[in-house]
Amino acid sequence: MSVNQFDASTTAIDDITGDYVVDASHSSLGFVARHAMVTKVRGQFNVYEGTAHVDEANPAASKVDITIDAASVDTRSADRDGHLKSGDFFDVETYPTIRFVSTDVARDGASWTITGDLTIKDVTKPVTVEFEQTGSAIDPFGNTRVGFEGETVVNRKDFGLTWNAALETGGVLVSEKVKLQFDISAIKSA
Repeated sequence: MSVNQFDASTTAIDDITGDYVVDASHSSLGFVARHAMVTKVRGQFNVYEGTAHVDEANPAASKVDITIDAASVDTRSADRDGHLKSGDFFDVETYPTIRFVSTDVARDGASWTITGDLTIKDVTKPVTVEFEQTGSAIDPFGNTRVGFEGETVVNRKDFGLTWNAALETGGVLVSEKVKLQFDISAIKSA
């Protein structure tokens, strides 16, 4: 199916108010961290679920709740993924999930600001993510679908992810700052 064929079979919607389930097969929860101070390593979580209530008329009444399987971390390197799952980082045996629960939602046009509590390894810190609403449509299967893209930067040490190694040339192996990237597609609940 070409892009034009897909576009021709969707219908845009004006009001996206309602309850949604994150469509993990068409979404991505990713991260980027600097490695050895010279390059970026990208990864994602492959297993997660989430719900959202969107209220366009009263954005503050909107809410988001996402639970991530920490063991689903995927950086395209089995050795690195194993290290990330270990006690040095996520300690997935003790802390199997990562969770984000919104505490405040604001909207300015197509821009949404979602603040919430991010919990990693039983450490909860407030995080604010700026999202751009990328679209809304009735898809070819009759589902009301919305899309959002957003990102924010967190300090991994704030969540107890403190492991590192010094480099002979100065600096460290893994950056403290990690960019979290979200490309979300959600389907309206019946």
